[in-house]
Amino acid sequence: MNTSLILACLWVVLANVLALIPSKDNHWTRAYVLIAIGIPILGYVTYENGPWWGLAMLVAGMSILRWPVIYLVRWLRGLRRG
Repeated sequence: MNTSLILACLWVVLANVLALIPSKDNHWTRAYVLIAIGIPILGYVTYENGPWWGLAMLVAGMSILRWPVIYLVRWLRGLRRG
């Protein structure tokens, strides 16, 4: 296993640990931090292992951070409708 996949696995563990800790803002601050950390790791995974592994890590990250993705889709639909 190379460095990029180890970093991706550590990101998943960090996301799960942060989800266990109670939060007053429904974990949104932690989600933004995880997104900011996860995007470079996703690029690194894609660079080292190819687009299929990058796509797999993208799907894994989207399954962990599903509410930001849901709100993004809703916002994009609202933009399209005008």
